[in-house]
Amino acid sequence: MFREGVKYGAGIGPGVYDIHSPRIPPTEEIADRINKMLAVLEKNILWVNPDCGLKTRKYTEVKPALTNMVAAAKLIRNELAK
Repeated sequence: MFREGVKYGAGIGPGVYDIHSPRIPPTEEIADRINKMLAVLEKNILWVNPDCGLKTRKYTEVKPALTNMVAAAKLIRNELAK
């Protein structure tokens, strides 16, 4: 649970999509999740990554999902740079 005023100095990488599902999340959905995380985490400690390892998924599922994840991270970084 998030506690007001508590600082966390190390990086944290909550998963931005469920790798146990074959569903490929769109870029906008992942970007929305990142923005929700940024509402409670400082941008300098947030790492964007899937929620777990990828060995349970096929390459045809992993590649587009990771492509969307990277695109979402770039989109948010560009927004934060403005």
